[in-house]
Amino acid sequence: MNSLEALKGVGPKTVQTLNKLGINNVDELFAYYPYRFEIFERSNIHKLKQDDHIVIDGIVESIPTLVFFRKKMNKMSFRINTGSNVFVVIIFNRAFLKQRIGIGTKVTVIGKYDKMHGSIIASDIKLSLLPPKPLIEPIYHSVSGISSSQIHKIILDNLDDNISFCEYIPDYLITRYKLINKKDSIIQVHKPADKLMLNKALNYLKYEELFLFMLKMNYLKNMRNHLDGLKREIQPEKIIDFVNQLPFKLTDDQEKGVRHIYDDLISKRRMNRLVQGDVGSGKTVVAIIALYINFLGGYQGVLMAPTEILAQQHYNNLKKMFEHIDINIELLTGKLKQSEKKKIYERLVKNDIDILIGTHALFSDDVVYNNLGLVVTDEQHRFGVNQRSSLKNKGVMPDVLYLSATPIPRTYAISLYGDMDISSIHTMPNGRKQIKTILKSEKEIKDVLDLMYDQLKQKHQIYVVAPLIEESEKTDMENVYELKNKIDRAFGKICKSAILHGKMTSEEKDKVMEQYKNNEISILISTTVIEVGVDIKNATMIVIFDSYRFGLSQLHQLRGRVGRNEFQSYCVLISDKETERLEVLTKTNDGFKVSEEDFKLRGSGDLFGTRQSGDMQFALADIKQDFNMLLRAKEDSWEILFSKEFVNNGKYGKLKELLDKSMDLS
Repeated sequence: MNSLEALKGVGPKTVQTLNKLGINNVDELFAYYPYRFEIFERSNIHKLKQDDHIVIDGIVESIPTLVFFRKKMNKMSFRINTGSNVFVVIIFNRAFLKQRIGIGTKVTVIGKYDKMHGSIIASDIKLSLLPPKPLIEPIYHSVSGISSSQIHKIILDNLDDNISFCEYIPDYLITRYKLINKKDSIIQVHKPADKLMLNKALNYLKYEELFLFMLKMNYLKNMRNHLDGLKREIQPEKIIDFVNQLPFKLTDDQEKGVRHIYDDLISKRRMNRLVQGDVGSGKTVVAIIALYINFLGGYQGVLMAPTEILAQQHYNNLKKMFEHIDINIELLTGKLKQSEKKKIYERLVKNDIDILIGTHALFSDDVVYNNLGLVVTDEQHRFGVNQRSSLKNKGVMPDVLYLSATPIPRTYAISLYGDMDISSIHTMPNGRKQIKTILKSEKEIKDVLDLMYDQLKQKHQIYVVAPLIEESEKTDMENVYELKNKIDRAFGKICKSAILHGKMTSEEKDKVMEQYKNNEISILISTTVIEVGVDIKNATMIVIFDSYRFGLSQLHQLRGRVGRNEFQSYCVLISDKETERLEVLTKTNDGFKVSEEDFKLRGSGDLFGTRQSGDMQFALADIKQDFNMLLRAKEDSWEILFSKEFVNNGKYGKLKELLDKSMDLS
């Protein structure tokens, strides 16, 4: 039985709550791993300093006193004897414990040690002594209606010796890495006997995650290598002529990327390529040339952008670049009238449109292509299983090109984007000046206003970024409305400012961006909605408030909104916190170096969190900490895929079944 309803202690309400956590059956319950572990180990009091974390146990030797103050606030205190020391324990807002704690009660106290006064400010009190060896308590992500301890109890109540789990890691790899089996790993991660067994369990489960991930990536790549690509006969001279008439010369890396794409598009195998490059490195030009190559081959192409603002920008750029070529380009966005959309649908199916630009609407049920040959997806939007299925249902499976402006070090890219070929653009177009990044504290705001005034005098435009839209009771961070008032007080007499944020309607956002583009607005006060691809040539300064709130890669993306012209541009980071981390941006404009530092400082979450496929959602593994394990898993997955047993549907049939079930390979 795999139904949650069959479990002990689980009623209909609990089933609904578990469903909110993504737990829909018994297998998913046991695979709902703790996200951290509390280890309660008796502290050595002689080694502790003032305000250190402390865990001790002992016997209560005084009646707790309870004091109430302010609204619903209370403080309870009592003495505890550990056998060698006596401490005063103070805990706030736990009045209900008074009835359960009396003289002689055995307790464990967790909290902060006040060495000067011989007391402990407790964060938690457990009504038992510590066991002889460390107590390890799994902590689970929870939602309203169920706590971490309740989830733990349900798992333990139903985790018995008769349960079996499907073992996906081959026996010889378990022997090679001296892993315990899956069943023991599941039991130990939810009910750790000790630190050693917990580490063994985590080793198995992390390796399984990474092994299955790399197996999926490499299986996809291997299958794609055997899928027939679209046949194209192209005259290279036409591509050379197009490149030569561009108003700028391609950089070496751009040329290399174009050659890669050309080779892919005329080859017998389907293209699945990632072009990653720094902000402003010219990835879009490479994509436009790819669409032209596809057009010369006789196929339709689409360019999918993450926002309507960016889709409109791409449309304008393509129209300009192809103004001397007989090629039909259209823009499909949500704000079009239904009658206008219908005309596009009709022209598309008749092959009267060569390149269609838009957002995810490009793959809606109403859109039918005549002969789609290439899909370009901009700004990290992985072309996932849903889109592949959608196009397969339309009878087409095109070549695919992804663009990413969050470059990652090649070592990581090769592993993490294992199902793709990768082209990296390191060089920047000629004539671009390095953006000067300056770190300022809140007290130095006058210096920042002076810098802004200098740019406004030169008729240049400025972005101002805030982490919040509106004021919050929980934080004193800047918000766009508050900043608008401050900016208007400083510069309202000499220029116009406006607000842009994600809660505005598409029409409101488009109107503001159009005004900013036409230089009717000098200062745009925004949230990170401007992070992706907005291209305003006259913008020479970006000021980011509370910049410690952002990852380095995201700040680098925001910085890339300026420096798109021959003028000197500036990025001002305002922060009183984490200044050492932010200093990285003042020392380099290289996105690859920035991402390397981000990876070291923050781990994989910030770096890869924007990936849309869900591939990076590991429950236990961490790409930074477990990178060597990932590399081993990558090699092991290829070993399996090329083994006779896998190819001939032998003993690795379960693995093959899992892979075929989890993805659309056609």
